Amino acid sequence: MGLKKELTDTLACSKCKGEVKEKEMFIVCENCKLAYPVLEGGMMDMLMGDAWELEKAEKSNFTHAVKKIG
Repeated sequence: MGLKKELTDTLACSKCKGEVKEKEMFIVCENCKLAYPVLEGGMMDMLMGDAWELEKAEKSNFTHAVKKIG
């Protein structure tokens, strides 16, 4: 995906406010075991209600059907 490092360094998990990292089409919180999807154009969906369980994201090889914005 390739989000800018300056951006990913400033992100935090919506649930625990902990460190997150980019993994393919997701922003992942290892602490909460949540994976937040990255949508078309690099738009990050950091809403807890839209987060995937980390196990589900791992099973999908960190890919998902990209939602079109707009």
